[in-house]
Amino acid sequence: MVLEHLEGARIAAPADFHVHLRDRAMMELVTPTIRKGGVNTVYVMPNLNPPITTVEQALAYRVRLQSLAPDITFLMTLFLHATTTPSTIIAAAAAGIVGIKSYPANVTTQSSAGVTDYTSFFPVFAEMERQGLVLNLHGECPSGGAITVLNAEEKFLPTLHLLHATFPRLRIVLEHCSTAAAVAAVRECGPTVAGTVTPHHLSLVVDDWAADSICFCKPVAKTPRDRDALLRTAVSGSPKFFLGSDSAPHPLVAKTARRVAAGVFTQPYVVPLVLDALGEACERGVVGEEEI
Repeated sequence: MVLEHLEGARIAAPADFHVHLRDRAMMELVTPTIRKGGVNTVYVMPNLNPPITTVEQALAYRVRLQSLAPDITFLMTLFLHATTTPSTIIAAAAAGIVGIKSYPANVTTQSSAGVTDYTSFFPVFAEMERQGLVLNLHGECPSGGAITVLNAEEKFLPTLHLLHATFPRLRIVLEHCSTAAAVAAVRECGPTVAGTVTPHHLSLVVDDWAADSICFCKPVAKTPRDRDALLRTAVSGSPKFFLGSDSAPHPLVAKTARRVAAGVFTQPYVVPLVLDALGEACERGVVGEEEI
């Protein structure tokens, strides 16, 4: 039996460093499922409608979330927006906001107010570096010309390297790595750059979302080679990589529509999904049981 040595083991509740908890009725539905997934600390994404761009909005959002799950620690973020200034960063740091999330404009769910030019935010990044805030990157370029969902992440990697070279002390997280190239890019950077890995990218490949819209997310799952690179990374013990589920709920009608919403909802199953993916990887010989 694969992973038999883990039978009956007690696992300390991990932190999930990338969750979408939405707002209003959807928030009320999904927030109580966090603990069911085996985690007790979550890093909350700010892409509501309208996005969370101010300290006041973030703190009010945390109050709403805490009322639904009082035993969970919510780490709050702001949406990198045209209105974000160095003063915003100073206020965020003073209020305990942990990070700033960057979405390239129109790449994923509710990202229309995202970034079109990273250099315009260099003063903001400089203040983040001084204040110790984290820059969380959705690492894809918008589709167009030679860029598609299949190479959007790889095309973004020069931007990651530019930001790290310009702000070497800025803590940067390349979120939901989906390719071997992204893993390699994070490894090439210094100790202030890290990456998150999702449970679904440990199991899905391109054929899954091509056949089933429920599996469609951004970045899309890629090739078996990419998936296996992520699996090996997950058991590597490297401090540069950690769990970020990118659990992203949508109404079922939005996941089965002609224009499919990007996102996979995994919140109640986060830890079991990781273990299932690792068990399957053991069976295929991608990783060894002794590594888990």
